[in-house]
Order: sequence, then structure tokens, then C-alpha cells
Amino acid sequence: MTEPILRMSGISKSFNGIPALADVSIDVHRGEVHAICGENGAGKSTLMKVLSGVYPAGSFEGTITLEGEPMAFRSINDSEAAGIVIIHQELALSPYLSIAENIFLGNEKAKRGVIDWNATNTAAADLLKRVGLRESPATKIYEIGVGKQQLVEIAKALAKEVKLLILDEPTAALNDDDSAHLLDLIDQLRDQGITCIIISHKLKEVLRIADRITIIRDGRTIETMERSDPDTDEGRIIRAMVGRDLNSLFPPREPDIGDELFRVEHWTVHHPVDTERVVIDDASFMVRAGEIVGFAGLMGAGRTELAMSIFGRMYGTGISGEVYKNGQPIDVRTVDAAIKHGIAYATEDRKKYGLNLIGDIQVNVSASALARLARLGVVDRYREYKVADSYRYKMNIKAPSVAAITGRLSGGNQQKVVLSKWMFTGPDVLILDEPTRGIDVGAKYEIYGIINELAAQGKAVIVISSELPEVIGLSDRIYTISEGRITGEVSRADATQETLMRHMTAGRN
Repeated sequence: MTEPILRMSGISKSFNGIPALADVSIDVHRGEVHAICGENGAGKSTLMKVLSGVYPAGSFEGTITLEGEPMAFRSINDSEAAGIVIIHQELALSPYLSIAENIFLGNEKAKRGVIDWNATNTAAADLLKRVGLRESPATKIYEIGVGKQQLVEIAKALAKEVKLLILDEPTAALNDDDSAHLLDLIDQLRDQGITCIIISHKLKEVLRIADRITIIRDGRTIETMERSDPDTDEGRIIRAMVGRDLNSLFPPREPDIGDELFRVEHWTVHHPVDTERVVIDDASFMVRAGEIVGFAGLMGAGRTELAMSIFGRMYGTGISGEVYKNGQPIDVRTVDAAIKHGIAYATEDRKKYGLNLIGDIQVNVSASALARLARLGVVDRYREYKVADSYRYKMNIKAPSVAAITGRLSGGNQQKVVLSKWMFTGPDVLILDEPTRGIDVGAKYEIYGIINELAAQGKAVIVISSELPEVIGLSDRIYTISEGRITGEVSRADATQETLMRHMTAGRN
């Protein structure tokens, strides 16, 4: 390997006296793909914000050296001028501008203060070809999927003559095909001499793409390992990340399954705009007390639409069918009615629908059951605090107090707040939609333990997940869904990825 293009030495950063980084050091070699792994809250994103100038020089201790020269970035503009570009997990694109406009936004091709649109579109077309995106530069961002938007972000970085490209969870929201295409592109960028830092929880992808892997735990550098080392595997990475062996990725569980608790019969849902289109077609399923039932399906199969339509008809029109609890029909036509009947739904998009990100933990935990804390219509703030603090303890939410702003928590801790909010409503039926999306392996293990505990309390638990190993590892039974129809019911003993995929790809008769 050549000399490091980047050296960060002794980086320490604190917030209100609480250390987020403590003497972190990392070297990145020129032309390599360097992965940074760690649990949520380990300090990965904080370190990248230090590097990219989000946290300016003077707000942290330590030194940054780029191509042998000491750097003191005061802003993102400074780091980009030096050739460092970061692509965040939440893409920074303007949906109503064209691809070309987004690529050169803030970096416009202009003559005498007037944008040269011919030059802009020509350059954008060249960049799109370079990243393998077959779209017109005039296409609006909202007209393309997330996978293609990720490629636009990379094209935007290439337009800035990037030397060091940082990708934060680049495949978190992508399907398998888009993920594979993006990893192939990163391979190509490496061949072109562009150095990449990738932050990812997907260890198989890390082992597929990275030359070296640095582990950060509790704000400290634990080790850097070579991918080519025969000892470098998922087990070694997990041990370094969590500080312990995870002999099984799923906590042990002895199911204690009772009688039928929840049933849905002949559930049909039409699209909210195209009302002739059937999104969920005559779906029927049931869940017993103490049982964890998984739902598996490809993207667009209708899993989330099924869950949202059941929970207060949050999605769809022309909804028909029956919902039963303990053998009795119940009315779930509104969210309030669904909650009163003991149903809770933890959405797949916790940041958009599940949490008040500018509110603190206390406000979020109590949000769905304020009536339980009110006297004469006034919320008892002391009781609210006690409830929230008890969940902070029980759920092991890593925050100094319940006054911590939820948007500043790691993804795993945000998910624990979502679960706390719904557990406080006292539900009998919990629908958990992608409960571990964007969460590291250690936090996943904790979430799995919480799900198992909910089932042990006799609750009916429905888990929707895009990860087949997760569905198989958690569930007592699994329903598969394809094109809005339930296509299979598979027992835990018979569940394999091949069996589920066969049912998930079954089309309409």
C-alpha cells in the first residue's frame, strides 16, 4: 500500500461534557476502500462530521492530515475544496430539480453569471454514463428511485473532482440489485484511483468491498483489520464491535403459544389515488397469543400497505374485510380506535412517522397514550417523566436523561424509543414494520430480545422484515406475500430462504 492519503490522529470530541470520540486515530491509504464499522452511537458519524468540517476545527482535539498537509476545515465548503465529499444516508437532493441541476447545484457551470445549460447537460450526461445511470439529465429527481438517486449523489461528488469519497450507509435503503450495482460502482471508482470510506452495518457487503476495516466502539478505535487476513470474517468484526461473542445472532427463546388472539379475514385494499387498482387482495391471516408471526415479501409486495391499512386505515381506499380480536369483530377504522382495541403499529419510517425528532424522549414515549397521564385534561409532567425514565432503563436507551432530543440519538436508540411509545399504550397486538432497519448487529440483538419478551408476555407480535434471515430467526410462523396476495404460510421448522423466496415470487394465478 502507498502512504496514507488521510491521517486522523488523536481525535476527541465531547457534547456537554459527554465524550463522543476519545483519542480516535485512523489512516486511510490512497486508492483503497476503507470500511468503518461499529454499533449505533459508537462515534462513526461524529468522526466523519469532524473530517468533513461539519464540526469545524477548534471544536475538537486532534489533527487531520490530507496528502501530507495539515488541515483545519471550518466548513463543508472547505473540505470539499480539498477534495473530500460526504454522501449522507439521507440524500441531499432537491426532488423538483432535474438530475443535471442537482449535480451542479452550488457548483454551476456559468459564463458571466449566466448558467450555460448546454454545458451543464453535456457534463451531466458524461457523469451519468460514468456511474452507469441511464437517465436523461433533464429527469426530475422525484421521478427516479432511491437506488438511482444514490448514483446521482455519486455523480455530484465526481463533478467536484473528489479525492476522498465518504459513503454513510449507502445501501441501507436499496434492494439487492441496486446494492450490487452500487458496490460494483465503488469497485470501479477504486480502479480509477478514488479513495472511499464506507460506513455500513451490512457486514457481508463490508467483506465484499473493503480493503481494510476499522472498528470503533464507545468512541474509541478498537482495531483495523485487513480483509485479506484469513481471520477476518463476520464473527471477528462482531466481536470487535460489541466487545463480546454473539454465538447466535438471535437470543434464545422457548415459545409459549396460546389461543388465537388476532385475525384478519378477506382484507382487500385499493390504491389511494388509482382507486381501481387492488393493492391488497383478499388477505387472511391470524396470530396467537405469545406468537411471533413474520411477513416476508419483495419490495412492493404490499407488506407495509397491509399493516397500515389495518392500523386505522392509514393507507388505501375501498377497504373491505373483517378484523377480529379474541374471536370478536372490532372496528379499526381510525388510529384511535385501533389503539383502544389494543393494536400498535411501529412504522418502517421511524423518522418520518414514528417520532417527533425535535422532541425529547419523554414527549415521544408518552405521545400515543397521553390520556393515561392526564388529570382533568392536564398532563401530569412528573408522571410522564417517571414513565419515560422507566422505559429508558428497561429498554437500555443510551441517553443521559429523558430530556435528550430524540433526533440526536443513534438509530438503535431511536427504535427503542418507538417501541417504548407503543408498549406504554398497553397493546395486545404489535405490528413491527422493519424493526431493525439501519441498526447495527449489537442493537439488533437487543431489539430481538425485546420482541421475544413481548411475546413471552402473551402478546401477538407481527414482524415485517426485508431480511429473510431475520424473519426466519425470529418467527414461529411466516406468511409470504406477493403482488398483494398472501401466497404461503410456512412453519418455523420448514422455513428456509429458498422456500420463502419461492412463495414470495409466486405471481397471480
